[in-house]
Parts: sequence; structure tokens; C-alpha cells
Amino acid sequence: MSKFAVGIKNIYIGGGNRIAVQSMTNTNTLDVEATLDQLVRLRSAGCDIGRIAVSSDAEVLACKSIIGKIDMPLVADIQFDYRLAVKCCEIGFDKIRFNPGNIGDESKVKILVDCAKAHGVPIRIGVNTGSLEREYDGLEPSEALCKSALKHVCLLEKFGFTDIVISVKSSDVGTTVRAYRKLAEFVDYPLHIGVTESGADMRGIVRSSVGIGALLVDGIGDTLRVSLSGDPVKEIEAAKLILQETGIDKNFCEIISCPTCSRCKYDLKPVVDELKKATEHIKTPVKIAVMGCVVNGPGEAKDADFGVAGGSGGKLALFVGGKVVKTIDESQAVSTLLGLIDERIGAKTDE
Repeated sequence: MSKFAVGIKNIYIGGGNRIAVQSMTNTNTLDVEATLDQLVRLRSAGCDIGRIAVSSDAEVLACKSIIGKIDMPLVADIQFDYRLAVKCCEIGFDKIRFNPGNIGDESKVKILVDCAKAHGVPIRIGVNTGSLEREYDGLEPSEALCKSALKHVCLLEKFGFTDIVISVKSSDVGTTVRAYRKLAEFVDYPLHIGVTESGADMRGIVRSSVGIGALLVDGIGDTLRVSLSGDPVKEIEAAKLILQETGIDKNFCEIISCPTCSRCKYDLKPVVDELKKATEHIKTPVKIAVMGCVVNGPGEAKDADFGVAGGSGGKLALFVGGKVVKTIDESQAVSTLLGLIDERIGAKTDE
């Protein structure tokens, strides 16, 4: 993770702080009620930082009616017009996402930087494969992304501005991962990671998970967005799962279960589903296993706090630390495991 920390309202990213989850509204920015409602839904789902596209003076005015109405840092997403970025700094946005290369004039960049300094607003340099300058034509895409980002960093630093966050995104997973790995070798600024235009539903979630997960396992990334077509609340759900499965967030009830085969003599899936629903609220590290058979189950899941494995005749083996401790009725599986979870959480709380 990055050495430098950047403050965005009441959240700090980088510098060893918790990885912040972001998303972006897809409502009409001029529709203040709909945009604010979506931001509230995102916040309730666990979003740390919200972003709004701002493309006109009218949308700046609309955002003025949104800022201050929600307890979440807000980022203005600007494409080309530096004047809009300046106005967004002035009305109270907590951060600006901008690609300095889109301005085309250093004097205009300085105007934006001076305003951002005056209002204490960080800038995210957002480079993606669709906005690369012509000077990088012919370079391998990840190399081009990295070079473009570094050029823009140097430009902001030239004007004495270091309140910087950087992203280098592509819709191609390999390009994205290589670009961030290269960039992480050169900068200590916080990195906003994600795979852009990843798609919808399962394809988009898998594409984002592969790219973001690879970077997180490498120790790269200080804030992230899962970019999915559709309801942005789904982005938050996916992001939280990615953080859990990469070991970044350990404060949840982890349920592992085998895919089952002919050795499984009970209906395993309903047990998993019921446990998943009953443990969604848990914010303490605990791991349970629902396994198909006694032959392999306890040993394969010996790192679980406890679990069950199928036997025969409606009986299940209950195991702790990989060792079978007793046999229970299949109908008791969920209640028994939930009882053990409560005991484990209580013991950890007492500690």
C-alpha cells in the first residue's frame, strides 16, 4: 500500500489506512432527489466515497444542493472543462477526479491546482486507455498508461501540488494489473484501483475480482471501485467480498463449503444458505465449514473454527479444529453451528 496518505473529508486513503470503497452515481445529476437517494443507498450498503459526474454549470448548481446532505465524502468527476473542476472545488466537493492531459494547457492546470490548494481539495489523476495522449501511440498499453500518469504527476508537482491520488485503468485485466504494478514502482501516492468498463453481472464481477484481487494480493491499492453496469449498489457488495476474499477484511463470518459429490449424503446447500443469511450481520473473524463427507471434510477444513460433515442416516459429524467431537442430527446443523458462533464471538469479545 502507498506510503503517503491523502485526506478526503473525514477519510484518509493510503499511509496504511483502511482501503476505502468507492462507487459512482448513474442517475441524472440534474435530478437532485434521485441522485441524493442513490448516494444514501450507496452509503447504507457500505460505500465510503461517492462520485458524481459533473458536465455542465447546471450540474454544478444541482450538486450544490446535494453537498452537505449526506455524511460521505463526495468526488466530482470532470472530463474536459477545467472551469467546472474549479467551480466544484469552490462549492464544497471533497475531491476532484480529472485527467490533466485533457486540459491541453498548463496555465489552466495551474488555475485548477491553485483553487484546489486554496480549498484543500485533492485531485485524482484518472488515466485510462480511452484517454491516452497520441504521443504514447505504439507503446504497450500498460507502459503508456504508466507514462501518462507519471507525466501528469510531474505537472501537478511542478505547481507545488502533492495532494494526489492516481488511477491507471483499462477494461483489459492484464493491462490494468501490469500498469498498476509498473506505477507502484515509481510513486508513493495513494492508488485508486479498478478495472474500467468491466461489464455487467457475473462477467463484470469476475473481471473486476481478478484484476482488483491480483493487485490487492500484491499489496497494491488504497481505494477501489468495482465498475459494473447497472445498480451501483452491486458494486459495493462485490467490493466488500473482494476485500474479504483477499484477506484485507477479516471481520466477517466466513463460510466454506465443498462442491459435493456422490459421497455427500445430505442436502448441503440449504444449510449453507441458511447459515449465510443468519451470519450476515457478524463483524468478527470466525470461520465455519459445511462439508459433504466425513472422509475428507474435517481434514480439508481443519483451519475452520468448527463445522459439520455428512455421514449417513440423517446424521452429521460436528468437528472442531479438524477433529470430530460428536454426532448430531442433520436437523440440528444450523442451530448447533450458530450456537458455537455465538460462543466464539462472545469469547473474542471478552478478550
